[in-house]
Amino acid sequence: MFFKESEKCPLIGNDTMSMKKAKGFVRLLRFELPFSAGVCVVMGQILALGGFASASEILYGFFSVFFISASILVLNDYFDVETDRLNAPDRPIPSKLVTASEALLLSISLMLAGLVLSYLISFMALLLSLVLLIVGSLYNRNYKKSGLPGNLMVSFSVGMTFIYGGVSVGLPFNSIVWLFAAIAALIDLGEEIAADAMDMQGDLLISSRSLAIRYGGRFALRISGYIFFSVILLTSVPFIFGWLPAIYLLPIAIMDISIAYSSLRLLGSGNDTRAGRKYIRHIYLGSTSGLLVFILMRLLEM
Repeated sequence: MFFKESEKCPLIGNDTMSMKKAKGFVRLLRFELPFSAGVCVVMGQILALGGFASASEILYGFFSVFFISASILVLNDYFDVETDRLNAPDRPIPSKLVTASEALLLSISLMLAGLVLSYLISFMALLLSLVLLIVGSLYNRNYKKSGLPGNLMVSFSVGMTFIYGGVSVGLPFNSIVWLFAAIAALIDLGEEIAADAMDMQGDLLISSRSLAIRYGGRFALRISGYIFFSVILLTSVPFIFGWLPAIYLLPIAIMDISIAYSSLRLLGSGNDTRAGRKYIRHIYLGSTSGLLVFILMRLLEM
């Protein structure tokens, strides 16, 4: 043998560590969440224009919000290390896949990329991006433990992705865009309140004032259920007022059925936090799927 066992292929160990760190960075992004935010921007453009925007408007709109959303999510992990050590010890920072300083650098890089793309759209889009960044940063730094005010800050940011879509095509005050912004904000508000009911153990350690901590997990889940079913009622408005043709009942039905089924299962999950988180994710995925089907149907009309 030409070298000792301990000296074999040192680069293999380095490559393995690099792969683990790369996976840690990817997990910090929580890809499906910024992807959904970008989809909401494209959806806002379609609703405002009644069709697709130009290729550059779609790409700049999608990726500017994708990067900004990802930046805020990474920053959330940066500020939330102590809670994650209990609620989610497998997250990249508490599991030591990524250091806190590396996560902060990644967040800043994503933020700058998002701001540059927003500036390329318009000055108003840049201002809205700054608002989203400020709200997200304030939530991560100061309002995460505030309970309902923090939940409202997050849901506001989600709803604004649709408004951003309208802004990116020069139509910020379109009625149907604002309606879908309200629907998206309410879906996220319900998810936030329900998620707090799943995270009570860790939230107690940080003195959170969530609805679940103050009034109990069952109460929080009921409130989220009421919010989800109000969303289902709101989705009928575009058809009542003739803003959308009846064919678009299909993607709306996909979203509504997913929300209704998952909400009922969530209410019945009781103390099973693993099942509860699964149904919260199903609500999110079902809503995103409905939006993707809507966009696909628009593509088929072209």
